[in-house]
Amino acid sequence: MSGTAARRAEGRAGGRPSVLVAGLVVTFAVLVLVALASVALGARSVSFGTVIDAFLAPDGSSDHTVIRELRVPRTLLGLGVGATLGLAGALMQSLTRNPLADPGLLGINQGAALGVTLAIGVFGLGDPTVYVWFAFGGAALASFVVYALASSGRSGSNPVRLALAGVAFGMVCTAVASAILRMDSQTFDRMRFWLTGSLAGQTADTLVRLAPFMVAGLVMGLLLARPLNMLALGDDAGKALGVAVNRTRILTGIAVTLLCGAATAAAGPLWFVGLIVPHAVRAAVGPDQRWVLPYSALAAPVLLLGADVVGRLIARPGEVQVGIVWAVIGAPIFILMARRRRVAAL
Repeated sequence: MSGTAARRAEGRAGGRPSVLVAGLVVTFAVLVLVALASVALGARSVSFGTVIDAFLAPDGSSDHTVIRELRVPRTLLGLGVGATLGLAGALMQSLTRNPLADPGLLGINQGAALGVTLAIGVFGLGDPTVYVWFAFGGAALASFVVYALASSGRSGSNPVRLALAGVAFGMVCTAVASAILRMDSQTFDRMRFWLTGSLAGQTADTLVRLAPFMVAGLVMGLLLARPLNMLALGDDAGKALGVAVNRTRILTGIAVTLLCGAATAAAGPLWFVGLIVPHAVRAAVGPDQRWVLPYSALAAPVLLLGADVVGRLIARPGEVQVGIVWAVIGAPIFILMARRRRVAAL
């Protein structure tokens, strides 16, 4: 009986394991191509040959300098931020069994953004390795407050209450952050692009300092696939199958906090990435978290970097911030998802 339940908990994948492994390889190949496009395309596009020469035989030219010092760190940042937000959304949707769970929609990104705003605008802390802890604190506080608000009352928590609580708390965080910025024009000038969600302006040093938090969150999140599969049957069934329910929830919360805090500290609050990507992945591969989580971590940076490239190309010689591009893309998709009678099974 327990073996049958365990097999049900693992979910029915959208195809044979060999097909899904091949799909991961194809997704990774597409990610590599998009990353190369991110390095080559922009206000001044360069050939792929020049990109290769910038790594193999740098000559100090302006093209090579732009590639090595600006575009490569920006591309790597997009890879990290996309992977962390995609995985965070998949983890949240699985843990809460809520198809609307998303770091932005539930106010977690806004809580992290408020933490960064307090660190920079109130305490004058400009080092990412310092203010990332404020981002973690804001993300953790938002998670606790939103869940507490959604769970209050006799009816308890449900997807709609979670979404409403997240939107409300996110608006409060945004309002407080805006008030702080309006009182300090210097902080506002420094953060106005960051608050719209941007991959521009960060150096390789920032990426190196935030990478350990991203990697830790990614590794922890991927390792939670099997216990989350078991919890999909419910807490009682999960316990019967040997899952430590409270420990799994705590570890998932820590992973989400690490992922959202690091991503928000690096690129600002980005909406819809963690909402749309896991849904698309689940529709393609099924509800098994052993596939949903890695696919989400690979597919999200493909879309995020693609949106960043589009933002650079449509407004040359300037650019449109990736947060704005994603909002334009994600909002209609979210409306279509909300109007659907059924969503992919969690």
